[in-house]
Amino acid sequence: MVSFKINEILQRLFLLKLKFSQICFNINKPHMFKNPWLTGISLLFVFSSCSSVYMPNVPNTPMLTKAGEFHGGGHISLKGNISANTAYAISDHVAIMANGSIMDNNHRKKDFKQILLEGGIGYFDTFGPDKRRILEVYAGYGIGNTDRTYKDQTYVGPVITDVQEVSFNKFFMQVNYSAKKKKDLRLFGHKYPLNYGTALRISHVGMQDFTRNGVSQPLEDNIFLEPIFFTRMYISKTAQLQYTSGSTFGLINRDYLTAGNSVFTIGVVFNVGGANGK
Repeated sequence: MVSFKINEILQRLFLLKLKFSQICFNINKPHMFKNPWLTGISLLFVFSSCSSVYMPNVPNTPMLTKAGEFHGGGHISLKGNISANTAYAISDHVAIMANGSIMDNNHRKKDFKQILLEGGIGYFDTFGPDKRRILEVYAGYGIGNTDRTYKDQTYVGPVITDVQEVSFNKFFMQVNYSAKKKKDLRLFGHKYPLNYGTALRISHVGMQDFTRNGVSQPLEDNIFLEPIFFTRMYISKTAQLQYTSGSTFGLINRDYLTAGNSVFTIGVVFNVGGANGK
């Protein structure tokens, strides 16, 4: 029953992604400009889902509660971006984290590859009834690189028309708020506790090198606001399924380093050595 619901969610999100892709593919057709409102909405989706050389990873939301607790998790998006997050509480209020993501997505008209690594340190605290609410604040630094290749399909096969290679660094700060075991999901007579949470990450991403077809290009930077919401369902005492949804907003108008990708992922997370919240 649980796997059926997850599959249904993934199918619906895939259909939504497919519709956005069709808009991107058809944007240059004349009929798209007959209705200015349709054109405006279509352009909004295109610029928010098709144009960025920066693919955000899943923000780390470890929900730590005490010293010695370890958090780990893996997530995958509809676009094939795989994120891995870890965190460790070195005291009752201080934690360190390490994050990474990798994507290798090949299509008929575009290939997209990215690797991103991050590290950070932060503060966490529990409060509220039975200490079930958790507040976390983290800051960190990351490095990454992106390769984006555009192709035309011809009778002799694909012909490469544009190769973009970008290396970048990233400074980020984020605030997480979550609640443990706030509600239960009942399935087949069993209770599955649910956790809810939200995070706001502010990231400054700056190009260190940018070439197109081997020619150096002007460097860009941007400041991204990345709010996300997540729901976790316990499948054991330490492991949980997590669904994450979020958006990315760029504060500076750029040509390549734009807010072109959002976060929609399914993953598994686990915490070892923490308080049970009871």
